[in-house]
Amino acid sequence: MPWDPVQYLKFADHRVRPAIDLLNRVDLESPEVAYDLGAGTGNITEMLAKRWPNARVIGVDNSPEMMGRAERVENLEWQQGDIGTWRPDRSADLIFSNAALHWVDGHTELFNGLMSAVAPGGLFVVQMPRNFGALSHTSISEAALGGPWRSTLEPLLRPGPVEPPQFYVRILSPLASSLDVWETDYIQVLTGDNPVKEWTKGTWLKPLLDALEEPQRREFEETYASLVEKAYPKESDGTTLFPFKRMFIIAKRK
Repeated sequence: MPWDPVQYLKFADHRVRPAIDLLNRVDLESPEVAYDLGAGTGNITEMLAKRWPNARVIGVDNSPEMMGRAERVENLEWQQGDIGTWRPDRSADLIFSNAALHWVDGHTELFNGLMSAVAPGGLFVVQMPRNFGALSHTSISEAALGGPWRSTLEPLLRPGPVEPPQFYVRILSPLASSLDVWETDYIQVLTGDNPVKEWTKGTWLKPLLDALEEPQRREFEETYASLVEKAYPKESDGTTLFPFKRMFIIAKRK
């Protein structure tokens, strides 16, 4: 889908923090080739390039809007491509993906294929949101199914795309010499007017908004905004608490 980098980056600090937390757990001394799948605007890709300045670091993304915002760093390359079908031209020492693979269906085949593309001793490292059962996301379906736009939006609704951690352990274990899978609940403190709506407007809500013309687009957004404003009321200091669960995977290839 077409991305809006400005909307997405409104909460850049909160979106980047899980990637930093994950990167701090990556024990890899000197990879020759490292890929960042779903690189977006490249802020995480740049971190990989700075951590391993002697590596060939390649950011892969299918969004020209996002990649147009990416900075150019000396040891960093960019490839535009579909991360659902992408495979490296040679085995990778590191395949890193932050908040991207949940946009791709068929995780059994996807994770098997990407893990198989890692060189022996290399790492497959992933972070994905697993917050799709929260009111921030279920309210999207409620709003979509409860208005005159239902026939347009219902075909666009997706079930939660990320399986429980055990699912990924079972897929990756046969190919891994070591495997670490865990979840973290981030209690995000957001500011601004209805920030949860603004958060999802940069991700899960966007394709539904894009499918509507005015005035239905505005009316649907207002319907959803009302639901999440009640679900996530402001605190006494004006902030909004937005708990957000994320899953992390570090798999070392046999």
